[in-house]
Amino acid sequence: MHTFKVGSKVVSVFLTTEPGTPIIYLNTFSDEGQKVYVAAQAAGCPPFTLVAISDLDWNHDMVPWDNPPIFKNAEPCTGGADDFLRLLTEKIIPAAEKKIHGAPRWRGIAGYSLARLFALYAIYQTGLFSRVGSMSGSLWFPGMKEYIFTHEPKRWPDCIYFSLGNKESKTRNPVLRNAQQNIEELHTLYQNKGIDTTSQLNPSNHYDRAAERTAAGIAWMLSR
Repeated sequence: MHTFKVGSKVVSVFLTTEPGTPIIYLNTFSDEGQKVYVAAQAAGCPPFTLVAISDLDWNHDMVPWDNPPIFKNAEPCTGGADDFLRLLTEKIIPAAEKKIHGAPRWRGIAGYSLARLFALYAIYQTGLFSRVGSMSGSLWFPGMKEYIFTHEPKRWPDCIYFSLGNKESKTRNPVLRNAQQNIEELHTLYQNKGIDTTSQLNPSNHYDRAAERTAAGIAWMLSR
């Protein structure tokens, strides 16, 4: 593993020794890249490189526009996704890919929770990623579904993985209740565009087995 900093962000590169393998970029809430990589190996994933980015300003870097708190005492979201995506594409990706053996076969982007929202938003801003893993994502985020339905990606991805805990939409919060319905509508949208798309409903809430659920999404991306 190689670890380095780009600005205030910590980048961990989990390498494979085989050249020309896929590379997946994973934005993490609490530096769980190691757990996800171990879980991916346990799941029997083929060789790939994982680049995990941590020390993120979560409610800023991962969201495309401002939104007030949806919970009492929660922090507001202040849209900084475009700035972080610029850092990712212009600084982090070139630095990470200097560490690997040969050019990557393809690039994927994955994330959990708000990082899943960012992963999907990213393909509408850059054509660098050909596969998307969106695990237990915050697709309740106001305006995101409407944005997707009215814009086209810079590059239509080869495949998209969605997952959600089956308890996540069972809430009194009127915003969070939309998550499952939004995912179902987006699943249908991408399928109708001819994109290889799957959606998994896990028997869990938002916080259960996050590393394993992220690894499951990565395993599916690698299997296509």
